[in-house]
Amino acid sequence: MFKLAVLGLSTALAIAGPARAADAPDPANWQAVLDSAKGETVYWNAWGGSQNVNDYIDWAGRQVKARYGVTIREVKVDDTANAVAKVVAEKAAGKNESGSVDLVWINGENFVDMKDKGLLMSPGWATKLPNWKYVAFKQNPTITTDFNTPTDGLESPWGNAKLVFFYDSARTDAKDLPKDTDGLLRWAKAHPGRFSYPAPPDFIGSSFLKQVLYEHIGDTSKLYKPVNDATFEQDVKPLFTYLDALKPYLWRKGADYPENYPDMKRKLADGELGIIFAFNPSEASSAIENGELPDTVRSFTFPGGTLGNTHFVAIPYNANAKAGALVVANFLISPEAQLHKQDPQYWGDPTVLAMDKLSEKERRKFADLDLGAATLPPSELGPVIPEPDASWTTRIEAAWKKRYGTAR
Repeated sequence: MFKLAVLGLSTALAIAGPARAADAPDPANWQAVLDSAKGETVYWNAWGGSQNVNDYIDWAGRQVKARYGVTIREVKVDDTANAVAKVVAEKAAGKNESGSVDLVWINGENFVDMKDKGLLMSPGWATKLPNWKYVAFKQNPTITTDFNTPTDGLESPWGNAKLVFFYDSARTDAKDLPKDTDGLLRWAKAHPGRFSYPAPPDFIGSSFLKQVLYEHIGDTSKLYKPVNDATFEQDVKPLFTYLDALKPYLWRKGADYPENYPDMKRKLADGELGIIFAFNPSEASSAIENGELPDTVRSFTFPGGTLGNTHFVAIPYNANAKAGALVVANFLISPEAQLHKQDPQYWGDPTVLAMDKLSEKERRKFADLDLGAATLPPSELGPVIPEPDASWTTRIEAAWKKRYGTAR
């Protein structure tokens, strides 16, 4: 959901010149924001591939409508690049006001590209939101740095993510679970056809590639600098050596790939796959709660660490309902909304809030949440591996496609 493929419009953007949008409301004057927001409709472009996420957005929409008179219209996209492309096209056409995208669920290379092209509302708005006071921005560096790029208050955090793996304990022996990607390769060879990953540029599939690259590149410091064209082929050679070795043992021998995470989840439920992975430690418990996975599914991770990041909402520079978008973004980081989101009954997405900034009553509510038998406690999630510089994602996706073609 966080990919971008709109570079072909760079020339048009240059011709269009600098963006000139109407002044944005100042979150420091929150009452004025609330007054302006009343009656606005916020067109929120968000990945629509998960029913529990869509249901959560519906719930949030009911809350902000009842409390603030703001209507949310979710625009479901299968790839965030589609939402970003709308804003790119509007800027190229000189449509610097009354844009079609008011809020976008975003992170990574999409954020970096929008920031570089001046497609986001003025810096600093996120840190001025009233509920920013609850955010764990000091404890969690991925809130202020998105894929190696400072966020500068251009996007508001919404949830945390960490790569975790799931298996059905009724079918797979917990004693055989891999402890790193080398162990995963050995497991795949011992259980042919029982593992796979979505074809990039699906963000879950691309995340798997980055995990493998991190473990095999040798000098990981390279990943936190922009791609070096002169050394790129050599740098990614260990990744493709690994993937070449894995391919014959993939589901359908790599002739096809799961469409996305929900597709992998269905295949785990059906017994086609033995190990799958997601970017949410509570995803398995949420799926069990919703009847999508059997109650024998459990989680595991790699002791040496897995990728982690924060996902955000951002407001385009030419949004039509800027005040309404600010109200929605602020509600999303309220203790109430974050508690509801972390509950696996509804979503299970980890909070971006700092518990020591909450009231005792609010902390108790978070502590009392039943995260489910399939959710690992924080002490067992292992270290967080920061996301590489955004340039690595697009380059390894292109290299993967060149080497293996498309899945369909």
